[in-house]
Amino acid sequence: MERWRRCSSCKEPLGFGAEYWACNVSTCNRGRTALVFCSVSCWDAHLAVVPHRESWAVERRAPSREQWEHEQAAATGSPKAERPAPRRILPPPAAATPDPLAHEVLIVTSKLKAYIRARSGMSTSDRCVDPLSDAVRELADRAIEKARAEGRKTVLDRDFD
Repeated sequence: MERWRRCSSCKEPLGFGAEYWACNVSTCNRGRTALVFCSVSCWDAHLAVVPHRESWAVERRAPSREQWEHEQAAATGSPKAERPAPRRILPPPAAATPDPLAHEVLIVTSKLKAYIRARSGMSTSDRCVDPLSDAVRELADRAIEKARAEGRKTVLDRDFD
């Protein structure tokens, strides 16, 4: 008789289609763990190593050789196994983090007010600073792209048109 797996306790071979016992606890039945036992006494010996609060042995039957080969082919992605593509569960898209520099004032307000008063004798509203900062940001972004297109990591005066 050919071996399907070995008993997790006594290491005796379990043949294809053979009767075996498994622990009912989910952690003992995970893909990597998948404990199998040739008898209830082997399952009972497993409790000395892994104490469970409530557990029992579940009687099962090993797959036939054909079933096992089909399962193995499906697990390795072999072309002879037809299985659906694995389902991908993507996390929800991360909320766009606001750019902290998007609303940062880039203009020295006192210098702007002093310049306008000296040139025209006019007063300057505080609300002029935001649109002027936006205009400076736009000019700077264009200069950055121009420097990047030329392969430089330094923005030069000639990048401002």
